[in-house]
Amino acid sequence: MRDPFQNPFPSDSARHAIWEMLVPRDIDAFLAADWSMVEHDFVEEGFIGIDAQKQVSPDRWRLAFPTLSAYRQEWLRQAKDFAEQSFAEDARTAIFTTTTLEDIEIEGEMALVRKKFDGGITKTDDTRDVLQWQTLYYCRLHQGRWKISGFTGYLPNPMG
Repeated sequence: MRDPFQNPFPSDSARHAIWEMLVPRDIDAFLAADWSMVEHDFVEEGFIGIDAQKQVSPDRWRLAFPTLSAYRQEWLRQAKDFAEQSFAEDARTAIFTTTTLEDIEIEGEMALVRKKFDGGITKTDDTRDVLQWQTLYYCRLHQGRWKISGFTGYLPNPMG
């Protein structure tokens, strides 16, 4: 059984750095609703974010985040909304447990990263917030470190 808190790339420095950026740092920043914890993980120039709306067909996908600023606003809105909810379990553990990031394709200074969510988190009213989607991150080596230059997110998991 995998340890969801353990970086699966202990001897691969590039993949190790990407996993650290997209799993623990992203989760901790989201839970704190603190964009400053991740703001340096993005390449602002040319950033693009696609919202697949959990739809298989690209005809339904939207250019929801044409700029990093647009994505930051939505990220903060979601983080603040999440922070106002009450959970019956530890939110950090639940999110780590639902998150899998084990597939990182690197070609030169570019990387395609597959991050998947499959599970959920129980609320204090005994309902369950289902976390089941996946995101393709486009990363690149920028100014000496791996950063996110865009993504296609909220894809169905599994696809079609």
